[in-house]
Amino acid sequence: MTISRREFVKLLGIAGAAGLLPRSVFATMRQPSDLYEVPKFGNVSLLHITDVHAQLNPIFFREPNVNLGIGPALGKAPHLVGEALLKHFGIPMGGIEAHAFSYLDFDGAAAKYGKVGGFAHLKTLVKRIRDSRGPGNSLLLDGGDTWQGSGTAYWTRGRDMVGACNLLGVDVMTGHWEFTYLDKEVIANIGELKGDFVAQNVRVKEDAMFDYKFQDFPGFDGDSGLAFKPYTVKTVGGARVAVIGQAFPYTPIANPQRFIPDWTFGINDADMQKVVEQVRAKEKPDVVVVISHNGMDVDLKMAERVSGIDVIFGGHTHDGMPAPTIVKNAGGQTLVTNAGSNGKFLGVMDLDVKDGKVRDFRYRLLPVFSNLLPADAEMQAYIAQVRAPYKDKLEVKLATAGELLFRRGNFNGTFDQVICDALRAVNDAQISLSPGFRWGTTVLPGQDITMDHVMDQTCITYPETYRREMTGEELKMILEDVCDNLFNKDPYYQQGGDMVRVGGLDYVCDPLADAGKRISAMTLDDGTPVDASKKYVVAGWATVGSQSPGEPIWDTVAKYLKSQGTVKIKKLNTPKLLNVAGNPGISSYPRG
Repeated sequence: MTISRREFVKLLGIAGAAGLLPRSVFATMRQPSDLYEVPKFGNVSLLHITDVHAQLNPIFFREPNVNLGIGPALGKAPHLVGEALLKHFGIPMGGIEAHAFSYLDFDGAAAKYGKVGGFAHLKTLVKRIRDSRGPGNSLLLDGGDTWQGSGTAYWTRGRDMVGACNLLGVDVMTGHWEFTYLDKEVIANIGELKGDFVAQNVRVKEDAMFDYKFQDFPGFDGDSGLAFKPYTVKTVGGARVAVIGQAFPYTPIANPQRFIPDWTFGINDADMQKVVEQVRAKEKPDVVVVISHNGMDVDLKMAERVSGIDVIFGGHTHDGMPAPTIVKNAGGQTLVTNAGSNGKFLGVMDLDVKDGKVRDFRYRLLPVFSNLLPADAEMQAYIAQVRAPYKDKLEVKLATAGELLFRRGNFNGTFDQVICDALRAVNDAQISLSPGFRWGTTVLPGQDITMDHVMDQTCITYPETYRREMTGEELKMILEDVCDNLFNKDPYYQQGGDMVRVGGLDYVCDPLADAGKRISAMTLDDGTPVDASKKYVVAGWATVGSQSPGEPIWDTVAKYLKSQGTVKIKKLNTPKLLNVAGNPGISSYPRG
């Protein structure tokens, strides 16, 4: 069924009349008909989602107040937060879009505007845009990190999200956390996906080629060694659109290789350039796009070095960018975008394609406000169905949030601190370590903390905890290694995560220092200096190299929350920072 603009606005009005829209919204925002009114432009519409992290239902999600850019990235998107980001993109302060794109006044604005995302609401918006463009004039691209991040995704091994993607109408996708299931599960899930899965940088290891267990998979190419199709070509709006896939290049480093032992990943500009040239020569496309899970800084560098790509639809670093960055290269220019995370945004790239070239473009990154978009009935029914076996378990109340609990930011978040405090308390440890994952939803003050929230924060396929002794020197090496991953001036040496979170430990960090010299003045919570040669009891989780012996992290956090009643952070272990004064990628950071 096609929904007209008039009918769409009418539905919004019905939702408001039914009490689904807060009355105060309309005093300080665009009218809904304006927010979601994206006039048709050109003949090719490319819709983009990424880093959904299995969030089927609407959620709260706070954008970061720390996203530091150093060296060439200083003061440039995506390394802008708060007022600096709004000013850069020309977004007025105080309205609904300011709330969507920044952390500012998050508690109050979230209470006013409500939750974001949810696949049922996202589907309504996708259908609205696709219907306005007409049949055959649009594609829906998925940048990956879609099949992981919730309890239901974990328990169904990603199959709940495959079904949701099929209902949403995903045409082409690539991956990252999709590869954290067992290889046979990855293959099965891709086989169930109605759209195309593309990844030009995933190969089968030579020693596995002679007895490769997935030789019958239609994406496998024995001649090239590619495990999946490198690209696909679609006819859109009368134009031939080639879509090349770039999976997360560091998957076997950032995640357990033991789950996918036969596959290699990586980033190689020469390989990407070769694929682009082959596609242009063989397929004669009018448009070449890449759906990437590199991270935005990596995409920006790749766009400088590889020519012939019209648009890179990026993911991995969860940057909600209201406008693309235009990158000049030897072949002309490439548009680089990133569409946020958790189902919070839908990117809409409209292209005017004529005579085999992109003549012009228009772009909008649309926030998905569940209060403003009626739920699609079919998708809502599907979500209820897949969650039904786990509903009672997910809805168990564990505690009440005494303050805003969030994850996202280069150094720590309040929900990260809860995880670190839980590890210390349950394991009787002096220090705790928790990965700097960028996924995880937000809990408002006064809101019940449920098992659903805990799974949103911790749900991975290698959740086991550990308790072991580490020397002060070993702890410093861990911090230095992750810090270099975050602040290496060459984006190709970054892996897109945030700093390892710590509990019971304070330190000083200089992001501008050389590798191995960024971390200093390590102390315990009581101010005692950490001795390089002394051993400390450390608790943590998410071991990449081998399986740890302890219980899943969500059990540890659940035990801790049940013991707290109301959760307030006693101490936020976030480092004192040097040489960041005036950096527009940091705001409202606690003084050390």
